This record gives sequence, C-alpha cells and structure tokens, in this order.
Amino acid sequence: MVSKACIVGAYQRKLEAMAEAGPDLELTVAVPPFWRDERGVTRLEYAHTQGYRLTVCRIALNGSFHLHFYPWLARLIAEVRPDIVHIDEEPYNLATYHANIMARRTGARTLWFSWQNLARRYPPPFLWIERYNLRHVDYAIVGSRTSAEVWRSKGYSGHLAVIPQFGVDPDVFSPRATQRSGGPVHIVYVGRFVPEKGVDVLLDALVSLQGCWRATLLGSGPAEGQLRERVRALHLADRVAIRPWLPSTTMPDFYREADVLVLPSRVQPNWTEQFGRVLIEAMACETAVVGSDVGEIPHVIGDAGRVFPEANAAALGAVLDALMRDPALRRDLGARGRARVLNAYTQQQVARATLAVYRAMLDEGRN
Repeated sequence: MVSKACIVGAYQRKLEAMAEAGPDLELTVAVPPFWRDERGVTRLEYAHTQGYRLTVCRIALNGSFHLHFYPWLARLIAEVRPDIVHIDEEPYNLATYHANIMARRTGARTLWFSWQNLARRYPPPFLWIERYNLRHVDYAIVGSRTSAEVWRSKGYSGHLAVIPQFGVDPDVFSPRATQRSGGPVHIVYVGRFVPEKGVDVLLDALVSLQGCWRATLLGSGPAEGQLRERVRALHLADRVAIRPWLPSTTMPDFYREADVLVLPSRVQPNWTEQFGRVLIEAMACETAVVGSDVGEIPHVIGDAGRVFPEANAAALGAVLDALMRDPALRRDLGARGRARVLNAYTQQQVARATLAVYRAMLDEGRN
C-alpha cells in the first residue's frame, strides 16, 4: 500500500486490523516522512505498527496534492514483489499514475482510492492521467456513494467497492467513563480553517446563543487570522478559543470533553464535503454531532445527530440552543452516534471489507 494518509497514527489502526483479520496477508505500507498542506506540516506518527511493515519512502514535490510522487517506489516494489499494490490516492494524481505504471510493470494487480464526489473535468496532463488510471486498474475503492456515481459517470466500468478510507477504533474512541459534572456546554469544531468548512457560520450562530456555553475551534489553515478577527469583532473572545491541531492519539480525550461537535461545511464551486471523518470520531465518543446538509454529511450522521441547512446561521443557532437546553437529548444522540459507528464505521469493518476486495482481485487474477 502507498499512502500519505497513513502518516497519521490513529489511521494506522486500520492497518493493524487488516493484519489481524488476514493472517495470510503480508502487508507493506509506504508512507512519506511528513506531508505539507494548508494546515502546515504533519509528521509521521508511529502509533499502531504491529503485524505489518511500515516503511518510509522519499516523496517528491511534497505539498503538491496533484503532482507529488514517490521516486524510489520502483525499488520498493522490486524488493517486495507484491501481488497487489493498493494506491491510496485519487486517480487524477501523478502519484497514482506513477505507482500504477511501476506496479503493473512487475505484474502486480492495482487499485486506487477516491473521495472525489464532484464530476470535475481536469486539464491536461491530469485529464490524461485520469483516463489512464480509469482504464488500467483492476479495482477501485471509493469512500462514498456519491463518489461511486461520479466515477461511473466519468466512464469507469471496472470493479468498484464503497468503503470509507478509514474507520475508527471504538476501543480508542470511546465514551467517558463517567458523565461530565456540569459546567458550560462545550461546543467544538475540528478541521481546517478554510472558507468551505463554514467556521464563520458557526461563529455567527454562537453570537445569539444564550445560556452557559464555551466553544473551541481546533485546527489551522489560511483563514485562521480572519477567524480570530471575527471572534474579536463579534465580542466572543471570552468564550471562543482557537487552538492548534492535537496529535491524533490525543483526540479521543478532546472529544470526551466536548458536548457537541459541529461540522458547518458549505459547498464551493470545486468542492463539497466528501465524508467528514470528525463526525464518526466524535460519534464514537458519544459526543452529539451537528452538520450542514452538504455532501456526505447527512448520510454519515443519519438519525444520530442534527442536520441544518447550509450556511444558515440562524438554523444552526436554533439547533444548538435546543441541544444546550436538553442534556437528555445530547445523551440520546451520543448513544445513537456510537451505535451507528459500531454498526458501520469501525476500523475492523473497513479492514475486513478491504481484505475482501484484495481476495476478489487475487481470485480474478487466477481465473
């Protein structure tokens, strides 16, 4: 597997789950030493590394989502001689094209992963890369139903499975042992500070919120300065804290200290919410969740939270007000959320589904 996402320690639990569920699986995962994006630099964490081989592979053009690739990948493939190369990248990226060619030259079967849920048309050379990867691959995994619809509409006719990229470990992301003992209702946002995440909508909703509450915005991004200024302009500085990212392994404790998590994403011309992983992390910890009606958010939440109309601060404020006034409702939604995660979004379920794809690929290769 080639995956820059697996530098995150919490995500590595899926890899351990795959090794546990597939005793005949010899899994090697190539990751870069770090990844750079608008949030800053995320360095490789060694958190869950049992049962498989995690190897660091130099990356070229680090930080360029579309143009990065792994120059030494051919050496690793020649060393490992894999039956399958799982390319944990979008099919329009150079990294996918490069890895796909390197793998298929050795006779390995290949698959790619996608979250893309907008039918975007890319200019050359990405259009050519996408066309190659749609035609020369043995399987595709997509993270959502809308993503599956996009790739079918773009002409991909091969085998396809809908499996989230990562689930959560319910033993790690677990509820508090005891109920929180009073204090302000704690409302949190976790994610990038960018316009499409709609954090400004949350701030506007908080202005009219009555009662005893506090809020934490956890993350980073280019809009951080604007958000800090908005907090000051709205006279929320005594109640709203803006904090940097925490290590992934400490996030369960953060969610346990929250009463409500809000994901107020809004649609942009070139983006809509692809999943909203923070939702399932919070749900697993029995934190009540609220999300906008954008992209996959309503499908992820189901009946285990509250959904409000995109960019509607008044509607979000009304939802938060109702949750503030009703601790029993927060507890009920929290319990529903954890049940939903246990039913559909655990690392073990994602691991088993991914292994089933591998076995199908191998069976087809033998026929």
